[in-house]
Amino acid sequence: MTDSAAPASDVLVRFSGVRKTYDGETLVVKDLNLDIHRGEFLTLLGPSGSGKTTSLMMLAGFEVPTDGEIELAGRSIRNVPPHQRGIGMVFQNYALFPHMTIEENVAFPLMVRGMDRGARSAKAREALSMVKLEDLWRRRPGQLSGGQQQRVALARALVFEPQLVLMDEPLGALDKQLREHMQIEIKHLHQSLGVTVVYVTHDQTEALTMSDRIAVFDDGVIRQLDTPHGLYEEPQNAFVADFIGENNMLAGTVEEMLENGLCRVALADGRHVTARAVNVTAAGQPTRLSMRPEKVHVEDYGPQHVNRLIGTVKETIYHGDHTRLRLAVAGNPEFTVKMRFRPNRPRPEVGERVAVAFAAEDCRALDAPAEDES
Repeated sequence: MTDSAAPASDVLVRFSGVRKTYDGETLVVKDLNLDIHRGEFLTLLGPSGSGKTTSLMMLAGFEVPTDGEIELAGRSIRNVPPHQRGIGMVFQNYALFPHMTIEENVAFPLMVRGMDRGARSAKAREALSMVKLEDLWRRRPGQLSGGQQQRVALARALVFEPQLVLMDEPLGALDKQLREHMQIEIKHLHQSLGVTVVYVTHDQTEALTMSDRIAVFDDGVIRQLDTPHGLYEEPQNAFVADFIGENNMLAGTVEEMLENGLCRVALADGRHVTARAVNVTAAGQPTRLSMRPEKVHVEDYGPQHVNRLIGTVKETIYHGDHTRLRLAVAGNPEFTVKMRFRPNRPRPEVGERVAVAFAAEDCRALDAPAEDES
């Protein structure tokens, strides 16, 4: 899915040529052009310092773009203060008022908007019911668990029925099990309400679980904007391939461009691999080959493939339904293969030399980093 395919009426938020610098020299966000569609769940994903949170804060109104324009529902919001943008916000630290009851916390945005006490109480109870906390309306934040406090923060962001909700690392303070449970709850709420959500996280598993689309940020730019499936199965560059999910990388040089979008790559140890030419165009180019661990198999236990490499087993880890093999292959000492469990199949031993095989279609020739080109 690309932004150009969306009709103008489908676009709720538009970033046009947005840049941001704090010191007048270093750009934290560089020429951001992004359309966010009505009703979608869009995640801004990337490592710390990549520009994702700054982009969210500019949309919220807590930061001002150095250059460019941000539009909400077709209108510039450059001179609109945060409290007049009609945007719901959920933060990692909850930002609840400790002296107020849960109901009063949720009703606060309605009080600010001048709604009478009876109406805002009814709306707050309704919002608390959405997050399954209607029985706790009399309590104060300090009497709730972290997960319950996050639900209150979510109810408060939704209570005034905003067209847009922004979430900045909202689950970062929760433990793993509760975080995974809240991911599904937020996803179900989004689906039932149809509200547009822009979500910031550095956790790629969280992004893959929850999102309709993901914008992968790196050094102030979006390296790829795609569906979770598209990012995982069809990464367009080495950064995305390595950042999203598990991935094996092999360094090489393009030896020949072939038909049907394929190329022949020479590896450092002299072996050759046939791969999809995703981010290379000519012979002589350095490249990094990318393949997912589940797309590679030990040759004796799978179909024959055009690509076959010899590796040395460094470690085997039993995972129940599969065994994870760590091998040294063609200069990569951390090459991973997931061997699915089969009765009576022996596991390779540490130190054993084995052949690993994979299809050309499952191997992507991507860009090489600058240091590889020197």
